[in-house]
Amino acid sequence: MPVKLKYGNKTSIAARSKGLLHSRLFRITVIAFLGVMVVGAIVFGYFYYHYQRVVDDRIASGPIFASVSQIYAASPQVRDGQKLSANTIAAELRQAGYNSNPKLGTFQLNGDNIFIKPGPESFHNTDGATINTSNGVVQSITAENGVALGAYELEPQLITALSEDKNRTKRRLVSYQEIPPRLVQAIVAIEDRDFFNHGGVNYLRIAKCAVADVITHHKTCGGSTLTQQLAKNLFLSPEKRIKRKLIEILITFQLEARFNKQQIFEMYANEMNLGHRGSYEINGVGEAAQAFFGKNLSQLDLAQCATLAGLLQNPSYRNPYRHPERAMERRNIVLDSMVETGAITASEAARAKAERLLLAPPNIDASEAPYFVDLVHDQLVQRIGDQDLSHQSLRIYTSLDPDLQRAASEAVEIGMRNVDEIVRKQHKTPKGEKPGPITYPQVSLIAINPHTGQVLALLGGRNYGVSQLNHAVAKRPTGSIFKPFVYAAAYNSSLNGMSLGDSGVFTALTQLTDEPTTFTYDNGRQTYTPNNFKSDFRGEVTAAYALAHSLNNATIELGQMVGFDNVAALGRAAGVTSARGTPSVSIGAYDATPLDMAGAYTIFANNGVHLNPWMLASVRNTNGDIVSDFSPEAKQVMDPRAAYLTQSLLEGAINYGTPANAVRGHGFTAPAAGKTGTSHDAWFAGYTSNLICIVWVGNDDYTDIKIEGAHAAAPIWTEFMKRAILLPQYSDVKPFTPPEGVTTTRIDKTTSLLVDSTCPSNSFYAAFLDGTAPVNTCSQMGENPQNFIQKIFGIGGNKSSTPETPIPQPATRAPIVRQAPNTPPDGNAPDTTQQPEQKKKRNIFQKLFGGGKDKQDKQDKQQQDKQQQDKQQPAPPVQPPPQ
Repeated sequence: MPVKLKYGNKTSIAARSKGLLHSRLFRITVIAFLGVMVVGAIVFGYFYYHYQRVVDDRIASGPIFASVSQIYAASPQVRDGQKLSANTIAAELRQAGYNSNPKLGTFQLNGDNIFIKPGPESFHNTDGATINTSNGVVQSITAENGVALGAYELEPQLITALSEDKNRTKRRLVSYQEIPPRLVQAIVAIEDRDFFNHGGVNYLRIAKCAVADVITHHKTCGGSTLTQQLAKNLFLSPEKRIKRKLIEILITFQLEARFNKQQIFEMYANEMNLGHRGSYEINGVGEAAQAFFGKNLSQLDLAQCATLAGLLQNPSYRNPYRHPERAMERRNIVLDSMVETGAITASEAARAKAERLLLAPPNIDASEAPYFVDLVHDQLVQRIGDQDLSHQSLRIYTSLDPDLQRAASEAVEIGMRNVDEIVRKQHKTPKGEKPGPITYPQVSLIAINPHTGQVLALLGGRNYGVSQLNHAVAKRPTGSIFKPFVYAAAYNSSLNGMSLGDSGVFTALTQLTDEPTTFTYDNGRQTYTPNNFKSDFRGEVTAAYALAHSLNNATIELGQMVGFDNVAALGRAAGVTSARGTPSVSIGAYDATPLDMAGAYTIFANNGVHLNPWMLASVRNTNGDIVSDFSPEAKQVMDPRAAYLTQSLLEGAINYGTPANAVRGHGFTAPAAGKTGTSHDAWFAGYTSNLICIVWVGNDDYTDIKIEGAHAAAPIWTEFMKRAILLPQYSDVKPFTPPEGVTTTRIDKTTSLLVDSTCPSNSFYAAFLDGTAPVNTCSQMGENPQNFIQKIFGIGGNKSSTPETPIPQPATRAPIVRQAPNTPPDGNAPDTTQQPEQKKKRNIFQKLFGGGKDKQDKQDKQQQDKQQQDKQQPAPPVQPPPQ
């Protein structure tokens, strides 16, 4: 029987074949997937451990953030009787960190009394004190042991941190415990709500951002957690690439494995950039709190915390100084996010939204004294080394007074607006003509304590963010602010027995000649023909008048009488190291920095003692241990009596001389002394009993500013001083006190004699060495024949003692030629007999009745003709050697 074999139908065969094929494909797929997984695991493992070593190396090399040294101001001093309230003292201590940092110190405020207790990390020792005040005045200061104190020093204020690298980054490191909880909540609410719960990566957010980037074709979506942002900032570039994103995730895993959430948040808060201020980048919330709000981080309120959190996204776009509306808009979004997370209530958010930004003053020069800090950094590098400075977190205590620094910044800002207006008027062009570019001048202001040399305020330019060139240490010709050293040298020489002037002793009433003059020096080889400002010559004048009105030729004549070498020697002893013994030294032709000149003027304000201006007081480590202390340098360079006598002349300059209108005419009435200077630059140097202030205004390209010191620098000085005396520590300005052997008396301007009841209205005060003042009064004839003739004929005083009446000079009169004294002859020197003789002064009868004038004019003409025959052209004035 035949057997039929059934092979199945075609459908079942195909199905089996397809199943077999699928089974093979599945297996291949599985194998391939497993292979990819293995390869991926190998690759992942390789890169995981590679970046583990990267993180290890970063951690092993030292702290993640560079150690940043902190710069502190000088210790504010509270004095018995000072205008100061207990609440103000408490605010000072709170700003310094007392109570918020008990290791630094604590205080207890009880009404008008405050008890202060420094901690172990204080700049001072731990001795406390109680300060009692009443009606805003300090009544008594009592130490813990019950001893009455005349003064007590408070904790120095933190000014700023040093820049930690060449990129000029500012950072103030804070711990997680120092970060206000509101700030933590604000950052988490707006940047990464699940931060404290996830493992470092939010995969859902990354996926959403990836889709958004593909749809929009823009790589703008973030999606990174706080840990990822930290990984990117610490280890990677900001570019957006898939490879960088994968590396970022690998480093994120490393950070999450090594640190807890609080440590990661602390690193994030210290690392993130929140914008810039001036020329510095602001990194970290600690620096941002100070930069934008002028507060320690612990003092921020809810609105300010939300503002900082809002700056994390695009800080330049939301810079609160430039774009306050953008900053506030983002702040309000942060507050809404905090409501959504339950961190705050809706009513708290509403109150915070109603708050203004309340930013710190935008002037970085006022709050952080960047030019001052740069100089401190340079001195630290010189004294302790750049290596030690970079690898230690040091506390650097300086001389700066923050209140005075703000006053200086305000004065410069106001004064330079006026200078700019003068410059614009100088460049005004007629209608139809295109105006050319205008160069606006730069400025520097230095304020020091005249009795210690302590640099209290320093501005090296008008805007640190625009230019970091520090003009406080830039050498410029000193101009007429050097002239007082000529008069000081004359007083000093007179005290040492040198005969000067007709009477042999130099006084404020010594007669000087202010006329066109050619001075010869260097054994007659060289000549120097100076000019007065606007060619205004005054004839015979007193020394007091010559300095008050800054007369060049009269001052050079005095310098010649003293000896140019003696003048230069005194200048060098006072810190003007470039001074040399030429006629031009008398009128400030040699260079010095504004900081040098602040030190130079200490010899007048400090009884002849020169003090080198200083900025560094002490360097401590974080435990308060002394690393290095610094002592100021002082040297007696002139007789105290000569210093006071010169100071008396400078008082006269401020009261009735060139700067009188800029100072006394603008409301500054305290006892003061000072001198203007005008060369290519404008200067003013002046001081009170407790402050020396130097102001310089000039162009960086050394072109002539074409503005007098009385109009450019003196108004800035006045603005500064008016603010300074409103501060409690500088309000007690005292009159200058003469030393033993010096007498101050009133002199009649017309007769240069003592004032009595017949001539009290036209007088001034002058200081004299005992025994050198006039003995007759203005109403007595005495033994002076000129005064006798004046009494008989009713003629006014002689021209030499009538400062208000300038003496015009004939334009055709030839200059007088004066030979430097004690010039030894040598083979190369010209024959001194060929030099024109010094013009003889007419006697009293010739002056009154005109006798001798024609003869003198004829002699002048003959002298001029002889000069023309001897020389075809006059020798040019000799300039000082280049510096």
